[in-house]
Amino acid sequence: MFAILMLLFIAVPMIEIGLFIQVGGFLGFWPTMMLVFITAVVGASLVRSQGLATLMSVQTKMQQGQMPAQEIVEGVLLAVAGVLLLTPGFMTDALGMCILLPPIRAKIAQQLMQRVKVQSNFNQFGGGFSSGFDGQSTGPFSHKNDNGDVFDGEFERKDDQNNNHQNPRLK
Repeated sequence: MFAILMLLFIAVPMIEIGLFIQVGGFLGFWPTMMLVFITAVVGASLVRSQGLATLMSVQTKMQQGQMPAQEIVEGVLLAVAGVLLLTPGFMTDALGMCILLPPIRAKIAQQLMQRVKVQSNFNQFGGGFSSGFDGQSTGPFSHKNDNGDVFDGEFERKDDQNNNHQNPRLK
């Protein structure tokens, strides 16, 4: 792993310097610098807008009672794309732009999710995303955290289609 990282830290800057020389020789110094600046600004803007869309997708999935694993991995990939786009260089910009394309990003996220096993404690309090056949669940829960503290309690999960997300005590 160390050898691969060392190779990347040497190879990537060398490739970027070579590309700067080639593009600078063709366009000139100032147009090349403006191109690098423009790609950083446009890339940051695209990462921001797609990041907000991914965040909305995460919230929608959570409201539907689903685990947003795909969206979380895509959010991490968007952060990587942002770093690549803000790093000066044409090769890193090209990689960042490729990650910004939704079909490519989704495919990369699926590949990563297949290689990594994720364990979730999201349902640790007994309610989480699971519910009974009627859409409601109730019962006691007990949770022990990493410090050894135990939390006991009761919960009741109701379908809030009729409640319109308002607290019944405030009506």
